[in-house]
Amino acid sequence: GLSSATHHNLSRALMSGNGLRRSVALFKQLRSNVTGLRGLPAFQSSNIGEAARCSNLQHESAPFGSRFVSLQIVKHRMKSVGNTQKITAAMKMVAASRLKGAQTKMEKSRGIVEPMFRLLGDQPGVDVEKIMIVPLSSDKGLCGGINTTVVKYSKVISGTAEGSETSMTIIGEKARAQMSKIYADALKNVIVDISKVPLTFATASLVADAVLANGAQKHQIIYNRFQSVISFKPTVATVYSSEEYEKAAENGHNKFDEYEIEGPERSEFLLDLAEFKMGAVMYNALLENSTSELGSRMQSMENSTKNAKDMLGKLTLLYNRTRQASITTALIEIISGASALEG
Repeated sequence: GLSSATHHNLSRALMSGNGLRRSVALFKQLRSNVTGLRGLPAFQSSNIGEAARCSNLQHESAPFGSRFVSLQIVKHRMKSVGNTQKITAAMKMVAASRLKGAQTKMEKSRGIVEPMFRLLGDQPGVDVEKIMIVPLSSDKGLCGGINTTVVKYSKVISGTAEGSETSMTIIGEKARAQMSKIYADALKNVIVDISKVPLTFATASLVADAVLANGAQKHQIIYNRFQSVISFKPTVATVYSSEEYEKAAENGHNKFDEYEIEGPERSEFLLDLAEFKMGAVMYNALLENSTSELGSRMQSMENSTKNAKDMLGKLTLLYNRTRQASITTALIEIISGASALEG
């Protein structure tokens, strides 16, 4: 290519009154600078293809078979990447605006669940005949690997539940897409589109009733526990049936008998507590997973926006270089024609 000084001189020559003669003089100077190329084998060969290959050995910047970059294609690509950058930036802002409210509700829900675990205990290793696995995932994508983590943990837990009758209730579209075919025989329920309405305790209770209706003795709810915007901990919450809690109370494995409770008999009261615990754990798990989804989506969209910005910068540089090369080529063609006319 031409140096910036030569390019400037060419432009001034074309714009001045004696532009034609000065342009011819500059062009002759350019031709004298490249006369050394005429001694190359490429200029002495009658075979055009062989000449191009010989020239390629001396100039690696113009490889054989290379084509010019289409400005129209690069411009279209720049527009596409720019639109993608706007979309990802908007999605990041939406996730960030919703994160604070979801985090507040999630932290309040922890105050409901923790007393229930202190009262009825948390013993995930108890062997029972019927086990229900409940993986929680999101209905939408573009939120990192939180859904894949839930699916992996669900597969591991399902594989370790040997000797027991295992069933499954899937919550969320992303887990359904990955697990419905693999566990078609064990699948009992699929619950999706929960995130389309504001999550309340009543909604979580309806989900809990659908899970309890299968009559399993042990329910393992797998979800992502929110720790920070960039940290999510895969968690398994275990909820037993009222019969299992009554056995644990008789054996002294929980603190139920340490309290003096007035009301119905112990079995009936434990039934109510087991159902309430399932609703509270499900409510907390749904909120934890939703908050983790928003945090992960915010980070993913931020990274996508940065990548789109870097790609757009590279495409802009390529577009400008290609455009400048075409302008330089046009100038040389004009000067060549003027030189030919001058004779």
